[in-house]
Amino acid sequence: MKICDLIECSYDFEVVGISDDSRDIKEGYVFVATKGFNVDHFDYINDAINNGAIFVVCDREVNINVPYVVVEKINDYYVELCSKFYDVHPDEFNLIGITGTDGKTTTSTIIYQLMNGMACIGTNGVIINDEYFDTHNTTPCVSELYNSLSLIKNSNCKDIVMEVSSESLLHKRLKTFKYDVICFTNITEDHLNVHKTIEKYRECKLSLFDYLKEDGFAVINGDDENCKVIDRSNVYRIGFETDNDFVISDVKETSKFVKFLLVEKDKKYIIKSPLLGKYNIYNVAMAFVVCLLKGINSDELIKNIARLKPINGRREYLEFGQDYDIILDYAHTYNGIKCILESVSNYKKIITVTGAAGGREKEKRSKIGKLVLEKSDVSIFTMDDPRYESVDEIIDQMVGDTDKEYLRIVDRKKAIAKAFEIADKDSVVLILGKGRDNYMAIEDRKEKYSDYETIKEYFIEK
Repeated sequence: MKICDLIECSYDFEVVGISDDSRDIKEGYVFVATKGFNVDHFDYINDAINNGAIFVVCDREVNINVPYVVVEKINDYYVELCSKFYDVHPDEFNLIGITGTDGKTTTSTIIYQLMNGMACIGTNGVIINDEYFDTHNTTPCVSELYNSLSLIKNSNCKDIVMEVSSESLLHKRLKTFKYDVICFTNITEDHLNVHKTIEKYRECKLSLFDYLKEDGFAVINGDDENCKVIDRSNVYRIGFETDNDFVISDVKETSKFVKFLLVEKDKKYIIKSPLLGKYNIYNVAMAFVVCLLKGINSDELIKNIARLKPINGRREYLEFGQDYDIILDYAHTYNGIKCILESVSNYKKIITVTGAAGGREKEKRSKIGKLVLEKSDVSIFTMDDPRYESVDEIIDQMVGDTDKEYLRIVDRKKAIAKAFEIADKDSVVLILGKGRDNYMAIEDRKEKYSDYETIKEYFIEK
């Protein structure tokens, strides 16, 4: 697109991209110096120019050697630019938004699998017609988000299910979005380094209601304490407690599947799912209710739930010919780790490899460390996106002054290898925290790293 077609100016050179992150700028890009809570991108204008920016949008005068324009409400202006550059607007789609501390990826991916012709945006990237495109965040940044919408539009897709993070709500990244359906999987303590209190975190999550269409509806976890404060019309509650609109009961679980009854007034649905664990019962039930209320036949849904595909990085069983089980999971919150540890309590030996991310709330580290030490037979603490923090100091905070035995192996590849070396046929090895992430965050870099590739390479070498 020519710059004069994008921004009112007298220049007519070609623009090939747009971003507010100087690190993403390439030759021919427009740099928009937006304002965040913790950073003013105005400070990175020269970095953007050095990386190839040929035009700058800012909210104050600046002395630079490339053309620029000064605008008011720069964050709003950035959204308008991205919509114009990518020739797409959220109103063109039917949108389902999933938020919650845990379960967003699983629930959204289940809905994606159950509703034909749908696209999915979330932690695992953008999925269109079973093709994956990488993204940087759970809910992508503005330019990446509109680029994703453009890809979906060009695939002639009208329906999107997307994960909605508290960060995207806090930064009002979704200001132009209106959802047909919103879902709340649960709200437990997380991101308190940003939100400070659970009340403010909950308030931020519940602001998703501001983006619900007038004729839209919500599906929520009716058993979750922080979801119980929701008192609105067009809200459907699912859960085990009998005052929910859709009540879960009669759970039977084997090593291959879980079966449960879902009751809505005088209607009963017997659901069989290959996704194990109580937490996945909530995820499956929520996805079922969303699709049911969207008009999909219940018999068809039940049939398709029984043949759901495994979800990458979410209780993902890995098979490389070993005689013990390996589960790869993204769990990194206290509640997420607690749920998966409790779900594997039937194994004779539980070996857990985990860590805690740097630059995030330090308060939860000791709580998570204590949980892992109590629920695991072997606990291995290692690196997990340390950023600018010392891995050893993070591990010290996780284990505290415990008298329980544990292994400290800073190198994550070596930690995973050690877990496999001590596993036997009655063991389960839990690799927690990274899921299918393809990077390790060290300082301000994202270095190439993958738990899955590390595990695969271990068995290839063996």
